Formats: sequence, C-alpha cells, structure tokens
Amino acid sequence: MSDPDRPHAEIRNRLLTALPPDELARLRPRLEPVELPFNQTLYAAGSRVDAVLFLESGMVCMLATLGDGGQAEVGIAGREGMVGLATLLGVDLSLTEARVQMDGTALRIGVAAFREALDRSAGMRSLLLRYALAFHGQVAQIAACNAHHAIERRLARWLLMAHDRAEADEFPMTHEFVSMMLGVRRPGVSVAAAMLQKSGLIHYARGHLRIVDRPGLEAASCECYVASQNCFENALIRGPERPHG
Repeated sequence: MSDPDRPHAEIRNRLLTALPPDELARLRPRLEPVELPFNQTLYAAGSRVDAVLFLESGMVCMLATLGDGGQAEVGIAGREGMVGLATLLGVDLSLTEARVQMDGTALRIGVAAFREALDRSAGMRSLLLRYALAFHGQVAQIAACNAHHAIERRLARWLLMAHDRAEADEFPMTHEFVSMMLGVRRPGVSVAAAMLQKSGLIHYARGHLRIVDRPGLEAASCECYVASQNCFENALIRGPERPHG
C-alpha cells in the first residue's frame, strides 16, 4: 500500500539521486511509493513486466528456475539499483523471477512513463545502462562463485551482500532460504553457518541472523564479494553503503 505522504520525503534510491536535480524533478511526479512485503513475487519468470521499481530499502533477489522446480539466486538488488531491467533493454518479459527477500519500499513507475523518461533524458539512459552493465557483472560473479568456491566462503559472501542491503546488523534468515540462494542442500548451509558462528562472526537463532564481526566475515569470504562491489564501482555507480553500528 502506498503512503500519500511519501512523495514529499527524501528519495533514497541511489540511481535516482544520481540524476541531475532538474531531471529528477521531472520524473518525481511519476514515481509511486509502494511497500514490498517479504516473499512477494514481483515478476514471475516469463511474465510481462508492467512497471519498473527503484528500491528505497530492502532486498530483491533474481531467481533462475530449473526444470525440476528448483531455484537458485542469480542476482541481488537493493537501494543501489532497480528491478525491471528488461524494459530498459526494450524487452517486456522478465527472464527470471524477482522475489522480495527482505521487506522494504520502492518507487514504482509504469513502463510507458519510464520509456518516455528515457527518451527525454540521454543522461538517465546512460546511467541506467551503466547500472545494467554492473548488474550483469554481479550475475556473472555470483555464477562463478557458486561454481567454484567452498560453501562457507560463499555463505560469507552472501551474508555480506545481505548485510549491506539490510542496513542493520540483524535481519531474517533461514537455512532453507539460503540453501536456495546458494544452490546447495540445507545441511551444507547448516554446517557452514555453524562454522561462522563458532568463529564468532555471526549469531543465528530462530530465523534471525546477527552480524557480530563484519571485518572477520569479510576475511572469511571469497574474493567475489569485493569483485561484485567493484562491478558497480567500475561502472561509475557506487555500491550500497555498509551499515553502521
């Protein structure tokens, strides 16, 4: 449900705040604030995309679905980005499922209005194409990570990415969910999480995880966390801010 007062609040999405003030002012009346409840499917794979979402908080995961019904994460978006990249590239169908994995908020704009804005603003088009390139780099890095690195290092990488987007040290997490994100069996995630907890890096209880030692978790991760962040830096888009506290 949208909040009628929200359009007058400060915009937090980093793509939008990177626009020149006059371009953002023209776009702002077309942006509708919406809530993103946990586990909501924004787009199913193969479904028509009717709107673009600029995330203000929370986290959305892009999931690839296999023939047996299994799913695996192929990308993550937070307030550094957007959901609905297919429309930017002139396609109206989503190739992956977009599902909310951390509840939050977004600014929604219909596809027709979004494309009108792109036609009016070469700067906005250039910015979002750079984001699309960065997101593609993140997808490629996650695929390489999941294919080659040990589960505990992959788990540390994923927790760091989730921590950035949670903007808090504690957030919901279940072993079942993370096993889907990493494309591994649940017992493997349980063992890896137990190792990180025993090392004093995280604390997990009753479906909630707390980051205890961020620098230690970074050291436990593979290089893919930094490489994924660099995808955004190299495309001239800053990655999500790290939480404080």
